[in-house]
Amino acid sequence: MRFFGEPIEFDKQAGIGSPVWRGRAESGAELQAFAVAAHRSGGRLAALWGEDRRSDGEGFRLHAAFGLDMGHAWLGLDLPADNPAYPDLAGIFPAANRMQRATRDLVGIAHEGGPNGGDARPWLRHGAWPADWFPLRHDSGEGREFSNSPSDYDFVQVGGEGAHEIPVGPIHAGIIEPGHFRFSVIGERLLRLEQRLGYQHKGVEKLFVGRNLAEGARLAGRISGDSTCAYAWAYASAVEAACGISPPPRALLLRALMLERERVANHLGDLGALGNDAALAFGFAQFMRLKEDWLRLNGRLFGHRFMMDRIVPGGAALDLEAPALAAIVEQCDAIGREVKELKKIYDEHAGLQDRFVTTGAIDADLARELSLSGMAARATGLLLDGRCWRQGYTPPPPWSALGVRPATDERGDVAARAAVRFAEIFESLRLLRELAVGLPDSDLRVEAPPVAGGQGLGVVEGWRGEVLVGVAFDGEGRLARVHPHDPSWQAWPALEHAVMKDIVPDFPLINKSFNLSYSGADL
Repeated sequence: MRFFGEPIEFDKQAGIGSPVWRGRAESGAELQAFAVAAHRSGGRLAALWGEDRRSDGEGFRLHAAFGLDMGHAWLGLDLPADNPAYPDLAGIFPAANRMQRATRDLVGIAHEGGPNGGDARPWLRHGAWPADWFPLRHDSGEGREFSNSPSDYDFVQVGGEGAHEIPVGPIHAGIIEPGHFRFSVIGERLLRLEQRLGYQHKGVEKLFVGRNLAEGARLAGRISGDSTCAYAWAYASAVEAACGISPPPRALLLRALMLERERVANHLGDLGALGNDAALAFGFAQFMRLKEDWLRLNGRLFGHRFMMDRIVPGGAALDLEAPALAAIVEQCDAIGREVKELKKIYDEHAGLQDRFVTTGAIDADLARELSLSGMAARATGLLLDGRCWRQGYTPPPPWSALGVRPATDERGDVAARAAVRFAEIFESLRLLRELAVGLPDSDLRVEAPPVAGGQGLGVVEGWRGEVLVGVAFDGEGRLARVHPHDPSWQAWPALEHAVMKDIVPDFPLINKSFNLSYSGADL
């Protein structure tokens, strides 16, 4: 198959996950031309990462996944073993900026050209290792001998009379993850925000190397704890595509049930936190009470509050009997009634709406330009949901049979993001009831025998947005390369735009309305 009339041929990936087509670019110019065509057609840059293939007698490979109307185009570009480089993509897709810099830090694949000569600042390397050492190269070693010497960062300066800077973080007053925010302000008015992340770098991608499939599944579910089901499913889908297998129908529906419970839990918590940031402590108390009840039932039925290690390659690791399914339906009914009452309180609370409406607004054009996905994109009016039918796109099982109704709001502000969360809770509760009464009788799991040299890409619509995992096996069927990609990569820059022209005290509220993952973007 060809896209946009470009010469690159794509083959559809095996498996029953989200539609993925794989192709190979013959040159950097061909990759760049495809990116331009994808951008002009309204496509998104979904992920970008590098791979060291020198142990197989080759060089390096750059991977780029593009979100298109009908699914994802996964493009590979082979690069030489000496001085691997490719043309800059950030001038086409701004979201490529940080991904390119991380690829340079971790694999040593450079990007060339771009706006103002390209952004050469390190992203994940904070002085913890030398600039000429790349941890994801096969011959890099452990790197334990390097001392962590914090490095300065070249923040963009904003000048002019009355302008000054407010540094916040990386260590915060609460228990949230570390990140540095540099505000440029006049008085309390925000002129600019620039983030520096990477303080959560854990070497996750290095930890995957050499693992078996079961060990990889455990690690994937711990990349970002609030999205364990989304990551576990995306990893499992990538492995299943690489192995050429399909999970049983009952396992797919159990995965969907767990993913929707994960979605509801996070929306409940965030709606409470939004109330708290706008001084409505009542809302915080009530939503956190509901979230705690929700997580306790998870713990009772799945043996883990966040349902870790229950989605595995080939299917699911736990089944639910009739009493457990009945408990889920009963809880959905009870939670639905309470959330309906709380929504009425939120909608009618003048002080809350005064803080929400018009605050932290972005529009659909910016969301498209930044390759945004998920809840934040839908709050600008974009219909981007991997579970839903849209023109040219058929969702994968089990979503294709469930008729998911997407939640959208065109305002793009904090109020819109809150409204989308409410709507998604009600839709998830409906889906959970359907899933609980419609589980088919089938096996729970099939074997996933790794194929030497196999590759696969998994894509799942998590609560935050599009979670991708790319997998490659070595010649012995062990994991050679795993790249997990969180939707926060694209959404963090959107937050920088959302705060412009608002005031400093509104930042916590705007930030919470996105609630992005530091850990998922730091790897």
